[in-house]
This record gives sequence, C-alpha cells and structure tokens, in this order.
Amino acid sequence: MSTYLLCASPIQGHVAPLLAIARDLVSRGHDVTMLTGSRFHDAVVATGAAHRALGGIADLDDRRMAEHLPDRDRHRGIGKLQYDVQTIFVKTVPDQFRGVEAALTEVAPDAILVDAAFAGILPLLLDDPATRPPVLAVGVVPLSQSSPDVAPYGLGLAPMPGRVGRLRNRVLNVLVQRVLFRATQRLANETMRSLGRPDLDAFVLDFSRRFDRFLQLSPAEFEYPRSDLSPNLRFVGTVLPPAPVAGALPAWWDELDGDRPVVHVTQGTIDNADFGRLVRPTLDALDGGDVLVVVATGGRPVEEVGPLPSNARAAEFLPYDLLMPKVDVFVTNAGFGGTQYALSHGVPIVAAGDTEDKPEVSTRVEWAGVGVNLKTGTPPAADVRGAVERVLGDPGYRERARTLARRIRDMDTFGMISAELEAASARTAGSRVG
Repeated sequence: MSTYLLCASPIQGHVAPLLAIARDLVSRGHDVTMLTGSRFHDAVVATGAAHRALGGIADLDDRRMAEHLPDRDRHRGIGKLQYDVQTIFVKTVPDQFRGVEAALTEVAPDAILVDAAFAGILPLLLDDPATRPPVLAVGVVPLSQSSPDVAPYGLGLAPMPGRVGRLRNRVLNVLVQRVLFRATQRLANETMRSLGRPDLDAFVLDFSRRFDRFLQLSPAEFEYPRSDLSPNLRFVGTVLPPAPVAGALPAWWDELDGDRPVVHVTQGTIDNADFGRLVRPTLDALDGGDVLVVVATGGRPVEEVGPLPSNARAAEFLPYDLLMPKVDVFVTNAGFGGTQYALSHGVPIVAAGDTEDKPEVSTRVEWAGVGVNLKTGTPPAADVRGAVERVLGDPGYRERARTLARRIRDMDTFGMISAELEAASARTAGSRVG
C-alpha cells in the first residue's frame, strides 16, 4: 500500500477526473488524500479518500465564477484566457502551495498526482527532485505544450502542414510568449521569487514538461502530433467519472428509443447562466424537425430554458451512462470532460466553445473528424441547424467517433495511472534505501 496526495484546482471539470482516480486508488488499497476546494469535501470523502481544503483565495467556488473574475467580460479571445490564467491559476499559487507544504508534512505522500492546471505545485517542481516526492500530473484539458508543429495554446488554430505551417507557428509562438503573455510570465516569475524559487526557465503554459510523468487524459488520436513531445508524456485514455445520480428517469425517457435521431444539447454545470448562448439557439434551430432534442440544464430549473418545442424534452440532470448510447449528435459548449465522455460512446459532436480551453477542444473536434466546430460560443440558430444536419447526413463523423471510442475502450486508464504512481513510489523507496 502506498500513500498518495492528489491535488485539484477547485473547478468541477478538474476535480471530477481526480475524484474518479481517487476512488480507484482507494479500491486498490492505497491511502489517498485529496487537496482541493472546501465545497468538494463530501464528494472527496465519498470516494474513500481524506479531504484537505485549500485556503485563502485558492479556495474559490466555481459555481460563482463572476465573483472571482469580476472583470472577465472586458476581455476577448486570448486576452480572456490570459486573464483567467492570471486570476485563477497564477495568483492562487501561494495559497495552493501552502496547502501542498502542509500536506507534505502531515501526509508524507509517496507520490503526488495533480491536475495539470494546479499551478501551486510549480514551486515544488523547481526544487531538486531528490528532495521531494515524485510529482505526476493528469491532463484534464487539451495538451498545452509549445512546439513549432502547432499554434500557441488558446488561439484555437488547427495544425497547418509543411514549411508555411511551421513558420506560422514560430511567429505566433513568439508573439504569444513574448508579447501577449508577457505580463502573465512576469507575474508567474514574481510569484516564484516570492516563494524563494527561481524564475521559470520556460513559458508559463509549458510546465507540463517538468513533471516526473505527465499523463494526458485522452487518446493520442485526439491530440495534435508534435515531433518534439516531451519524453515524460504518456497518453492514457479517458477517465469516465461515475454518472451523477439523476433520480428517477423522466416520463419521456422511452421516446429516446423511437425512430427519430436524438440530439442532446447542454451548456454543462458552470456556463449555464444564459441559455441563450447555445441551448436556446439549438431548440430554435431544430424546432419542428424530424429529431428529438434533449436538454440537460446542469442543475438550473427547466423553466429557465423557456418554452420547449413539441419535439424537445428537458431535465436538470440526466444519467450520461444511459443517455449517450441513445444520442446521435451531441451539441456542446466543448468542455473537455463532456467531449471525452461523448467520444467514449462514439457520439459525434457539434462544438460551440469560446472561453477557457473550449476553443482548443472545439478545434480538435473538427481536426479529428468527429464533428463540426461552430467557432463561437453563441452560434445563430441557422448555423446550429446546418451543423446538426451535416453531422447526421455524413456517416463519416460517427464512424470516426466510434473509432475513438474503440481506442478509449482498449486503454486501461485507471490501471495505467495506478502503475505509473506505483512505479514512481518504488523508485523513491529504492533511492531512500540506497
């Protein structure tokens, strides 16, 4: 039995995969402690792990993001990404790191596993590896690793082949790293110095290379190829968290087995304050069509969606493990976890994401051939209709999604993560004995 410390940024999409991993590690007999937001206490304890709460500004509540990001709507595109990175991930580093330091003393873990955006681990990664436990990460968003083979993270640009593409990428990488993200890099370096560490020796969004092992939670086929991927990286497939308990199935559930194609639309549990962004345009687009539209409101009252067309049904939550096998098209604002869940069931996608990592997810959906990228978070109804019709009319989308589903099923994700942690712990134990 080993002792593991898991750390997650207190955001649902970052915590959920770590909860599933914690549950699996506990089932294997390991002693697991999870450091994350206080609001996730009950969810952590339910896995059998011990919970430690983050303190200070690091203990944010992602259900009230407007309180933590009051100036967010003043920014657009990569400027919004930079604002998010500074506010949510860099400025919280001191408080996150204090939580890590306390856990190192009180838990004495054999290895640490963090979500890739948990920047509070950076000061420890800058220390001599011989003086700390092994630190592994799981990639819960698309891979952020600069390369001449890909455009900078956040621009939502697919790879461009050939010399022209590599030239484009070099120019854009310089622009983003030295100009657009200069203030963020400076803030990160100031933060490291305040904690007694040196400046970062690489771009702030590239610290995936520093982990003892980086485990990307997707099949390799969903990620852009790079000739210079860091040697610490492994693709381990998809963590599929247990579906949330949704209570009794809605009375209309049997309609999902009818002759009409099923189109599922949701804005998730965070970006669902304004259903006019995606849910309402989808309902309007498919009103009266020969499809059944199924809405999940992510916990908000169904009445807030407004009048439902005759061919639409809605519920606050739906059991995805039962729903996805019945879905023909998934219309989504492109959260990474929900996208991976749909692909694990071979469901093609219409992606409409324009915040956080969502432009990167949306572009990968199109690049991998598993769906259509609407290139906005607020698409007109006509564009949604055209995209759904395109996906339904071209069987290639579903076939490619099913190919990814088979690839995901072939990967023992939990087994690989457990094996990596055990190997890291064994190396540490061996070096201590030596």
